[in-house]
Amino acid sequence: MKGLGTDEDAIIELLTSRTNAQRQKIVEAFRSSYDQSLIEEMKSELGGDFESVVEGLLLTPGKFDAKELKDAMEGAGTDEHVLIEIFGTRSNKQILEFAEAYQSENGMSLKEDLQSENSGDFENLLLSLLKGKRDESLAKVDARGKQNESYHVDESLAKVDARGLFAAGEDKWGTDETKFITVFCRRNFAHLRRVFEEYYQLTNKDIEDSIKDEMSGSLEMGLLALVQYTKNPAGFFAKKLYETMSGAGTDDRGLIRIIISRSEIDMVDIKTEFLKLYGKTLYSFIHDDVGGDYRKILLRLCGLDDDE
Repeated sequence: MKGLGTDEDAIIELLTSRTNAQRQKIVEAFRSSYDQSLIEEMKSELGGDFESVVEGLLLTPGKFDAKELKDAMEGAGTDEHVLIEIFGTRSNKQILEFAEAYQSENGMSLKEDLQSENSGDFENLLLSLLKGKRDESLAKVDARGKQNESYHVDESLAKVDARGLFAAGEDKWGTDETKFITVFCRRNFAHLRRVFEEYYQLTNKDIEDSIKDEMSGSLEMGLLALVQYTKNPAGFFAKKLYETMSGAGTDDRGLIRIIISRSEIDMVDIKTEFLKLYGKTLYSFIHDDVGGDYRKILLRLCGLDDDE
């Protein structure tokens, strides 16, 4: 950044080849060396969508999510799709971190803003997710004494949950939305997959079809998003990425948010699912949709080079 002009290639190379934890160390070292904020310096040197990506990479994941949530609720109307994307796909620890970051950055609790910007059952769904009470107990240690990297599934509880969802929806006049919210927000994702299988065995109907029949509006959208993420996390985000680049114009905010938030988690799986779903690579979509340094940095975050 020194002198005339900026070496964007060096910035791209440095930031995309480091983890977020390493980038936080760079932010700290920059402040101690030059007594300046690296983010503010970058913002003064760069512009447009490229600047937005760089800023997002330099924020902690909690601060980045908090910023995205604030933007989703600012101005006229609320982007409920962004709210459920973030709340529904983060761990309990991540939810706690972005809730704390939201409070410190905005001087207002996330809960208060959710309550003022949302209503009804969808508000209840978000507030339940905000509590961060999802069961995250891992499966029992196997015979070799190794901890499985999958969540514990309680087979008997899965049957109880499936019957409970049936009783709360298809099997009664009206719908007990609270039952759906409780199960969807408290059970781990492996357990929920089992619940959905049990539900199909019980009703011969996919849980998604029941939600479409029994719910409407924002709650229907929110619960369907949770089902889709539960069944196939990488497929869920592949579809989200496709939606940001299909049709007229590009949803740059969505494109940036998903690539930054998933770049260290499951981007390899997302690329595989994207190709499977759309018959074209994620690389080709990004390459054709955006340009310049913005394109270069997004492709690098996806593990791709602009000259492939």
